[in-house]
Amino acid sequence: MSESPKPSVLFVCVHNAGRSQMAAAFLTHLAHGRVEVRSAGSTPADVMNAAVVEAMDEVGIDISAETPKVLTVEAVQASDIVITMGCGDTCPVFPGKQYLDWRLDDPAGQGIDAVRPIRNEIERRIRRLLTELTAS
Repeated sequence: MSESPKPSVLFVCVHNAGRSQMAAAFLTHLAHGRVEVRSAGSTPADVMNAAVVEAMDEVGIDISAETPKVLTVEAVQASDIVITMGCGDTCPVFPGKQYLDWRLDDPAGQGIDAVRPIRNEIERRIRRLLTELTAS
């Protein structure tokens, strides 16, 4: 008997410099290889949000080497679950995928004090998602 394939999750926000990067980093960190993780942006920024990098560093996760990536049709097609974070209609929709929309404040232009509660909410949602993904 072969193992069931790993679930695959794609996080999408507009710039792929904040929310989706934090979500992908938490899931990668907490899943220990049990989930395939991707993130992308509908209009990616040039660089990561410095306050987001700092906020993640505070919880022991280094995302300083990450770069914003453009959302591709292939990334969506290769994912079982697509979690959008404020990109609205710019995210492509394919039948047979599970879509979740997480309404989270955009950390763009925010300082570290504004980013921490967003980070904490993302971590809470990732822990719940991971429980659901690995329950079977």
